[in-house]
Amino acid sequence: MALITLRDITLAFGGPPLFESINLQIEPGDRLCLLGRNGTGKSTLLKLVGGELPVEGGEIQRQQGLRVALVSQDVPKGIDGTVFDVVASGMGNAAALLAEYHRVAHCLSLEGGAALLAELEELQHRLEEEGGWSLHQEVERVLSRLHLDAEARFSSLSGGTMRRVLLAKALIAAPDILLLDEPTNHLDIDTILWLEDFLLRQVKTLVFVTHDRAFARRLANRVAELDRGRVYAFTCGYEEFVERREALLEAEVTRRALFDKKLAQEEAWVRQGIKARRTRNEGRVRALKNLREEYRQRRERQGTAKIQLQEAERSGRLVAEVEDVSFAYDGRPIIANLTTTIMRGDRVGIIGPNGSGKTTLLRLLLGELAPDQGMVKQGSRLEIVYFDQMREQLDPDRSVQDNVGEGNDTLVINGKSRHIIGYLQDFLFSPERARSPVSILSGGERNRLLLAKLFTRPSNVLVMDEPTNDLDAETLDLLEDLLLEYSGTLLLVSHDREFLNNVVGSTLVLSGDGTVREYVGGYDDWLRQAAAKTPAAPVASRPTQEKSRSQKERPRKLSFKEERELAALPDRIAGIEEEQGRLHATLADPGFYKSAGAEVTAINARLEELEKELAAAYARWEELETLV
Repeated sequence: MALITLRDITLAFGGPPLFESINLQIEPGDRLCLLGRNGTGKSTLLKLVGGELPVEGGEIQRQQGLRVALVSQDVPKGIDGTVFDVVASGMGNAAALLAEYHRVAHCLSLEGGAALLAELEELQHRLEEEGGWSLHQEVERVLSRLHLDAEARFSSLSGGTMRRVLLAKALIAAPDILLLDEPTNHLDIDTILWLEDFLLRQVKTLVFVTHDRAFARRLANRVAELDRGRVYAFTCGYEEFVERREALLEAEVTRRALFDKKLAQEEAWVRQGIKARRTRNEGRVRALKNLREEYRQRRERQGTAKIQLQEAERSGRLVAEVEDVSFAYDGRPIIANLTTTIMRGDRVGIIGPNGSGKTTLLRLLLGELAPDQGMVKQGSRLEIVYFDQMREQLDPDRSVQDNVGEGNDTLVINGKSRHIIGYLQDFLFSPERARSPVSILSGGERNRLLLAKLFTRPSNVLVMDEPTNDLDAETLDLLEDLLLEYSGTLLLVSHDREFLNNVVGSTLVLSGDGTVREYVGGYDDWLRQAAAKTPAAPVASRPTQEKSRSQKERPRKLSFKEERELAALPDRIAGIEEEQGRLHATLADPGFYKSAGAEVTAINARLEELEKELAAAYARWEELETLV
């Protein structure tokens, strides 16, 4: 039986319909990924399901007593208290008791005293009676994993940290349906991987909006796409959805071409005059009117953004030379003894935990920060464009048009004069939207606007700090293609694993203790090398390493045993991937959870083992192939 059923839902907000008679069911065990272009209503649909918005037409049926938790992109106003209090409030009746226990324990650690100790013992006894003690440990575990300070005041946090707190609150609540709107924004890769594992193990029914294709690929067992006011649901994973959607879009193009041809033929016939008005042709005339009405009501699919980069004259061959650079905040090392060289045309990904210093490294490379020790030498003729993740280059009180045009009606793009409205339409901003203030834009629209603003300037060095947040899949694909064609130098900070895999040629990995190591390739390449325990030297030793490699002897030949091992590796890898597929299919079956018990934990543990085995097999394959 469905947990929630949406029937003939219509919503317009006083303008063109956002939803037109949409229908959707959410069943127990669904992990439904909700996709669609920016502005199609994904966040609005989550709020409808969560009961935060009323419907204008249609009905929503919910199972009695159903508990739903929503983590939206926008932080609700009026939330106060410590981080611990806010997170614990998701636990319902035990929340107040738990918050009081935490407060007294904190005071006891600071002040001591027999009275506080007695009060703490009494609270602990009451918690044990109500089963709240294990919940206290769960709150602390989630706070630790999401890197949250339990004693910090919620109102003092940044917007990204506030969203992490609300995510923790929703996870603690253990709802029947968990609704997540772009949950991976502002999370580092390690935390995203933990969240994926947590959701697979602990959350039975999930509806989520995401731009992170790797996240969707691992979690989704159903996909629904919002398109032109309708919702199209697919009972499959993300990869199969992409294939089926492409087939449907191709069929739609063919169908519309046939319709347009028939309409043109009928319009030509009716213009013949008297023959069309004879009684025996009245049916054909009525049919033509129906065709005209159908054509009038047809909603075209939103176009694809036409993003263009303006490239400046080539920079010098050297972009940045870093020698023995160290930098610290309040005595904590952020970058330690870093030596590296970035050359023209390099495409460097930068990854690491939140707070490890990724943005600091960028600012050191750009000369915005001076190192505590060492030297950063920048190359010549650098024209740098910097995409900052906080979008501080946008003025929320000014219009979209003014943010890009700076009061001018025209721009010079690739040597040609263009009207600002036409240029913004390339980035999918309608003339009406172009005159709206930035403050009303969605997160995805703001990212697109910042791209539009930055790409008015020619560059030969492109620095992008988390550019993928909130962008829809089509814009992500387009941005990837654009960056691949870019002949300048790219420095990219991102937590989007697939984006890194598709775009960068090398990766700098920050550990959080000041160490920076370099790997060839993107995220998956780093993961394979790290899992195989391939020693990746700190970047400081790269020039020496390259010199020593050039002095090595020619590779030896494979031994007979190694030849047999290499020949067997493809079958071994295929076997591992087949087992992974079977286990993922088991976890994707809603019926499995009815009697699974401890099997869920065992399967997830086996999947982790298989992931390590697969990484080691690929690394061994690469190692043996270099000897052939």
